Amino acid sequence: MEEYHKIQSIYKRDLKTHKFIEGEFSLPEFEYLQHNIWVFTEKVDGTNIRVIWDREKVKFGGKTDNAQMPMYLLERLQLLFTDEKFKTFYPDISMTLYGEGYGAKIQKGGGNYRPDGVDFVLFDVLINTWWLGRHNVKAIADKLGIDAVPIIQEGTLIEAINLIKSKEFMSRWGNFLAEGLVLRPKLEVKNRRGDRIITKLKHEDF
Repeated sequence: MEEYHKIQSIYKRDLKTHKFIEGEFSLPEFEYLQHNIWVFTEKVDGTNIRVIWDREKVKFGGKTDNAQMPMYLLERLQLLFTDEKFKTFYPDISMTLYGEGYGAKIQKGGGNYRPDGVDFVLFDVLINTWWLGRHNVKAIADKLGIDAVPIIQEGTLIEAINLIKSKEFMSRWGNFLAEGLVLRPKLEVKNRRGDRIITKLKHEDF
């Protein structure tokens, strides 16, 4: 099962404080693209989940193949993602859905998102070697009856940094500070190694 790639933080970190060293981009691609338009989505504080459809059966995985998944989250996933649902909508397409399991008992602030249970929110879809664009990810989420991570706005990396530093970016799930942002160029970009250009910012980084 394809594990989700690492998302590189936007800046290098101070080895003692682990805070960002502002202005020192962790990748040259971030510095080069800093003034381009990026899409900001809310980073959800949960646990990474993979939903794998092989045209016969749905399988579930965590961030890695060895990751343990709590039973209450697995039960929720089994309700959301049935073999019958995929056979109805995608009988001839294999795909991997990447998302975040969130809610009560998942991470320290999980109850802020959903105090009465757990749920799943989609942020990426891989079909063969193709990462789908946002509009296709949202279309799959709508068809399957699940949520996709909300788009907050579009803008430059500096605008994203200023939004996080303002400490005024509240979660779309309620009246609490969002964990952070995941940032992607409006047009999908890869580097010379074939790695996706995608980065993240968290309030705790500053």
